[in-house]
Amino acid sequence: MNREDFKILDETIHGQKLVYLDNAATSQKPQQVIETIVEGYTKWNSNIHRGVHYLSQVATSKHEAARARLADFIHASSPKDIIFTKGTTDSINTLAFSFGEAYVKEGDEIIVSGLEHHSNIVPWQMLCERKNAILKHIPLKEDLTLDLDAFELMLSERTKLVSVAHVSNVLGTIQPVEHIIGLAHKKGIPVCIDAAQSAPHMQVDVQKMDCDFMVFSGHKMYGPTGIGVLYGKEEWLSQLPPNQGGGEMIDHVRWSGTTYNELPYLFEAGTPNFIGSVALASAVDYMEHIGMDKLADYEEDLCRYAEAELKKIDGIKVYAEGQRKVGVISFNVYTTPSLDSSQLIHPFDIGTLLDQQGVAVRTGHHCAEPLIDSLGVPGTIRISFGLYNDREDVDIMIKALQKAIMMLS
Repeated sequence: MNREDFKILDETIHGQKLVYLDNAATSQKPQQVIETIVEGYTKWNSNIHRGVHYLSQVATSKHEAARARLADFIHASSPKDIIFTKGTTDSINTLAFSFGEAYVKEGDEIIVSGLEHHSNIVPWQMLCERKNAILKHIPLKEDLTLDLDAFELMLSERTKLVSVAHVSNVLGTIQPVEHIIGLAHKKGIPVCIDAAQSAPHMQVDVQKMDCDFMVFSGHKMYGPTGIGVLYGKEEWLSQLPPNQGGGEMIDHVRWSGTTYNELPYLFEAGTPNFIGSVALASAVDYMEHIGMDKLADYEEDLCRYAEAELKKIDGIKVYAEGQRKVGVISFNVYTTPSLDSSQLIHPFDIGTLLDQQGVAVRTGHHCAEPLIDSLGVPGTIRISFGLYNDREDVDIMIKALQKAIMMLS
């Protein structure tokens, strides 16, 4: 699907055709997005919001049009709900600081899930350390789904916010976020959704979902690095203090004190990545031209095919096997069909031999050590798909995997 737009896929690795299956870490960029970046720096580069001259006006217009485009992409009610950040991690850190300053005090609780990326754990740990609050996590059931009965019992008047991933970056499984949000809202508790692994692969609708905050990164959805989004309902954002001070987020500065700018600029101190925002909007255009529902169906089918092919190999353990997945499969390889833990082939060794055959995968804990620890393994092999992958990529990966297993057994 549109592979010709991604010139990097023409590269060879160790003399082999590149099969790029590490899209959950970062996606490749279509030529249309690259050309948007080049055009920005060659035709209209100028600092925004501060100049009356032509270039500044053009850059400002394009940046704010990009904000509106992102609002439309996630079905936000207003562009004012869209705050540009450096990415998902920056978005969560921004929220953790500002929300914590406004609402969290000693003894209060924040809830995440047992599936989270470190970016949705560590900022909340830092908040809890700062405020002497408590971080709790939704436990996992044996099938690696969230224990929602336990979650419901965890909610109390001390719970100030719930923050969960829409899609697990390790398992690829889709979490029941609408149900989680509904349970939290019954007690007046706001919810943040980490959409880093869902926004590139499926439609996300913040109004239908009714989440209070959402975060995602550009570089995972065919856009540039260093740009991301923090969405928030205006009634929440308008009550939060800024997380940084400086240009853009101010209204007036006096020695006697400073007044702050309105939303969304309140949270965008300094010169923003206006080239990145416009390129991210270009990536959104690219995906929506194909169709988000079509992308979701295509990648879900690819996941099912890959999982079925993996299960044909003796000694393969696929995690969350048979569950609906979005673009990600994690597995491990054992030298015996019994999957004895002492017979595990280290994921790093498999990944290294796959790389020697031109197949790029991710190995390790995937910045989700608590989840990997719960699996009782040192890490997993993760394959993750983008819109340019196909069944031929899966077949090449399977053949390379079989060769790697033969060499290591």
